[in-house]
Amino acid sequence: MARQSQTDLAVLGALSIEPMTGYELRQAITEVLGHFWHESFGQIYPCLANLQQLGFVRSTSADRSSTYRITAAGRRELARRLRDEPERQQPRNATLLRVFFGASLDEDDLVAILDRTERQAREQLATLAAAREQIANGTHNAAHGRYWLATVSAGEHAARAQLDWVNETRTTLLAPQLSSGRDSP
Repeated sequence: MARQSQTDLAVLGALSIEPMTGYELRQAITEVLGHFWHESFGQIYPCLANLQQLGFVRSTSADRSSTYRITAAGRRELARRLRDEPERQQPRNATLLRVFFGASLDEDDLVAILDRTERQAREQLATLAAAREQIANGTHNAAHGRYWLATVSAGEHAARAQLDWVNETRTTLLAPQLSSGRDSP
């Protein structure tokens, strides 16, 4: 599935929960889907125009903004796209890129990278704990809650795995390298 189709899927999915303006849609994607999905304003507005042209969303104008609603055809399209097998995305991990070329770094630089990665994973866990609490307290749409909790759980597992990796990497890369001769006089 092409990137635009993934954007369409995210927009249709968000609008299936409630009608929103483009700005509210961007905020919802950032705040609710942000732990696993990102869209920019530059992607959302052309997507909305295309979905409207296809009859999947409609808009109503009030003041200077439009509110978008998913149509019955849009709900059918959302269900169809959700059934499609997702396209495998190639990973891009800036931390692993730096560690891969870590032989060019000083040990202090590697420590700083690992410390930053650990801090980000702990921040992610705190953010996800807050999201979990909001969902549990019913401040979000109850019909979607258990599905949202499944994505929160995936984020928590990923953050804990990141912390495990940081600890393992500290042990393997920062332990004395007696066999390499680095510590030899």
